[in-house]
Amino acid sequence: MELSGKQLRFRIYLVMMILLAGFCLLFYRLYRIQIVEHDYYASRVPGSRIETIRLPGIRGEIRDRNGAVLADSTPNYELRLNLREIVADYRKRKGAVPTRLWTRYDSFGQPVEQKEIDVVTIVEETVFPQLGELGLLADYSARALQRHYRSNRGLVPFTYRRDLSFREFASFAEHNLGVPGVSIARTGRRRYLYDSLAAHTLGYLNLANPSAVPEERKKDFSYYVGDDFGVMGVEKTLDHHLQGQAGKLIVEKDARRRFVGVVAQEDPMPGAAVELTLDLALQFHTEQALREIGRGAAVAIDPQTGGILAIASVPSFNPNVFVPEISQTDWDRYTEDSTSPMFNRAVNSYAPGSTFKIPIALAGGLTPHFDRKFPCAGGAQYGKKFMKCWCHSKGFTHGTIDVSQAIKVSCNGFFYRYANETGIRNIETMSEVLGLGRRTQVPLSGEAPGSVPNPDWLRLQGLNWSDAFTALVSIGQGATEATPLQMASVTATVANGGKVFDPQLIQRVVAHDGTVIDELDPNPRTTLTQEGLTAEQVETVKRGMWRVVNEGGGTARKAAISGVEVSGKTGTSQTGNPRQPTNAWFVSFAPYDDPQIAVAVFVENGKSGGSAASPIARQMIRSYLQPENFADITVNRLPEAVGHFDQIASVSFGGEGTVAVAASSVSSNSVASSTPNTSVDVSEFEPPEIRKRRINPLAKFLALPTLKPKNDSRGAVGATNKRPKPKFRPFRKVGKRR
Repeated sequence: MELSGKQLRFRIYLVMMILLAGFCLLFYRLYRIQIVEHDYYASRVPGSRIETIRLPGIRGEIRDRNGAVLADSTPNYELRLNLREIVADYRKRKGAVPTRLWTRYDSFGQPVEQKEIDVVTIVEETVFPQLGELGLLADYSARALQRHYRSNRGLVPFTYRRDLSFREFASFAEHNLGVPGVSIARTGRRRYLYDSLAAHTLGYLNLANPSAVPEERKKDFSYYVGDDFGVMGVEKTLDHHLQGQAGKLIVEKDARRRFVGVVAQEDPMPGAAVELTLDLALQFHTEQALREIGRGAAVAIDPQTGGILAIASVPSFNPNVFVPEISQTDWDRYTEDSTSPMFNRAVNSYAPGSTFKIPIALAGGLTPHFDRKFPCAGGAQYGKKFMKCWCHSKGFTHGTIDVSQAIKVSCNGFFYRYANETGIRNIETMSEVLGLGRRTQVPLSGEAPGSVPNPDWLRLQGLNWSDAFTALVSIGQGATEATPLQMASVTATVANGGKVFDPQLIQRVVAHDGTVIDELDPNPRTTLTQEGLTAEQVETVKRGMWRVVNEGGGTARKAAISGVEVSGKTGTSQTGNPRQPTNAWFVSFAPYDDPQIAVAVFVENGKSGGSAASPIARQMIRSYLQPENFADITVNRLPEAVGHFDQIASVSFGGEGTVAVAASSVSSNSVASSTPNTSVDVSEFEPPEIRKRRINPLAKFLALPTLKPKNDSRGAVGATNKRPKPKFRPFRKVGKRR
């Protein structure tokens, strides 16, 4: 039977449609296998493997109040060795792995020899030749490599180099080594843009510690690369905000555990940006002003908000030295330095001397005796001891004066009597209101609470309270202690008319998407008028501080600034240390009618507050209120401030903020300048058992950093590079012809 032409064409079309449908089905199936279900079928290929790697988050920036970046994270490239894969590949190719003996100690302290895989030899044979071809070898610690494998069994990659340049990274990426277990990781590296500037505030980081991460958090990753974490300063206390959101990298490896390609990647996200209340320019000028005094601290606060404008301590350290890890030599240099460069003196407590007369004066406002006049009398008799006023050795007395005049001349005799009329309980109450005797809760590690002794405290020492102890508290001596930060806060309260702010260091915490997580609270905790004082009483104390600087006979005439009404109070406290008999203090604020800055300066081994501390406060105030005088000075990187033990007689400033310090070797009983030393020798009065408890060596509480392992003789391989300086050749774009 013959088919008609129409029937033939129909059959041909039908066959073509069936073939077309078959090809479409085939192409669809290939698409499903190779694209949609690639991960599943790749994992079914014998020897192939899909691995998930955790990528650490990018650490957030730390900025000043105006947005200037103080610390950020820059791209960094690390060369890592997956020792587990390297050993497995070596065993697969050669059958046996080299071993070595090492000695461990059992629970009884007895040595036990034990065999282990000699991973150093394996790496030297399989990895180093290829790295040498690319010029990527560097000296390292072979002991650290062996110890890392022993401790982690290869589960955590060993970071062979943390300092690859971009050219070295590109050279590695351009050449496929074909060696399993060798990879380059792009990480974030912390950078402190101004070196030692604000070092005690910013702090430093330690490298990630995978062993400290719970297994529950690591179970979803083949390799868990942890986050660096803060161990000091803001880096520590705001670590939970600064740490970024981790990413994830999913890669495919072949049967020999060689890298095949990236299956998927989730990029890590930056952490929140922390904006401090610090003013970068003021911080810089503050640290410059402090540099030559050897040891001391300074704090500046905004009286209208409680925001810390500057906080500095000398000597100092460079946090960049800790990035990515600090050498044992540098760590020893910091910790064995007797001047303690890593100790933050701005939040450590010291006897405040006569600056404590300001809280005492305010405490009198809680009694009817605030306006009463008391005689100086050259001092006061308590039991068998006569506690002198500083003027006694000069052969005169201050006469009978009121509280404002007593602040001006820093009369000890007046305050002995005034404090006892006020009563220690009222002094204790005012101290609590002002935030003395407790931590301010600023986010800085190592803050001391200070101390305002009272009868209850003394009773625990096995002694009874007396008027003499109240007299000691009134002049900031004995067991009375305060931090420079606390005294700056007290000064800010007087300056603004009695509003009590808790010091604030964090202006704002902003998430990566712009969400404000935290922000400074501009409201005062309380006011002195709410606590029982009148506005007139606060003004009387404030006027007394003005007289210290601006009237003849005031103890801080060197703090005066042309065109700015500066107010202040000097202090010189005894230490009980014959090698460092006195410390110098000065607290101040300006301008008088519209205060914008309150300052506390502390100089260890300073002879008097008026000569050793007040010029530094003056320089800080000038730089903040009269910036035009510092226009030629560029805010730049600061090297570490070096400490010393010279006694500081006076400080003066020349052109462009340079500081000149007059060191003194004269006895502590003499006067360094025209400014009187207002300290009083209390060593004879103070009970020996109390003095013994108070005079202790400086305690150091420092977090151990990540120490860089020392290179050893076996690890000296850098000179064997066949290409010491790899030449960088840029990649060609796809489709571009030469």
